[in-house]
Amino acid sequence: MERIFQAAAAALAILAAYFLWFGSKDGAFVSAVAGCVAFFLSIRSQVQERRRKRDAETQANIGTDDE
Repeated sequence: MERIFQAAAAALAILAAYFLWFGSKDGAFVSAVAGCVAFFLSIRSQVQERRRKRDAETQANIGTDDE
């Protein structure tokens, strides 16, 4: 999922540059904001995956410590 958001962020950054190049400041702004949102969503999905792995490791360690 994070790769999808990263690709979307890159594509939207390119689109924002395109709009800015041709003088459409409104289009550039909207594209840049959407790109930022996609970037932060990719970061969020990375953090969730790390947290899920850490929780699984913690649960595995708790299960082995009880013996």
